[in-house]
Amino acid sequence: QVQLVESGGGLVQAGGSLTVSCAASGSMFSSMAMGWYRQAPGKQRELVAAITRARPTNYVDSVKGRFTISRDNAKNTVNLQMNRLKPEDTAVYYCAAATTMLKLTTTPNSWGQGTQVTVSL
Repeated sequence: QVQLVESGGGLVQAGGSLTVSCAASGSMFSSMAMGWYRQAPGKQRELVAAITRARPTNYVDSVKGRFTISRDNAKNTVNLQMNRLKPEDTAVYYCAAATTMLKLTTTPNSWGQGTQVTVSL
């Protein structure tokens, strides 16, 4: 198990950029699949970006070409760089960790507390 703490959320204008970060505790981080979920008011939580321990990445179609997920196994961190932000990207962003990519997409082993990202017009 790992414990996850997000940071870096905030308010940004449409078209701007923001990076949210996740710091993980525990020795298992480098072996785990990591991802960023988001949940907007009244909507289901969705997985927007994922990265395996070997670093291949996946993105939901709505953020492809705009968001980049990366990880630093030496620092136990995973970041989500968000560019060309849109008002529809407004949500609480959650870091998640799982022992497999399949589990990341269904029932992650660990969740962070979430960080608010608000994109204004």
